Amino acid sequence: MMLIAILLPWLSFFLRGKLLTGIVCLLLQITLIGWLPAAIWAAFSLNDSRENRRNRKLIRAIKQNRV
Repeated sequence: MMLIAILLPWLSFFLRGKLLTGIVCLLLQITLIGWLPAAIWAAFSLNDSRENRRNRKLIRAIKQNRV
């Protein structure tokens, strides 16, 4: 998924269900200068979503142990 985020940033957003963000990223990627920021944006976004998913799992586990 990280390779897709770097090579085709807009596709990375589409595959994760963020269609509007993917369209904006595609418009940015169309320009050669905008491709690098689009790739960085997609990679950071992918990493952030992974962290959020991990944090939600940790919070759920903590709540289950409290009960």
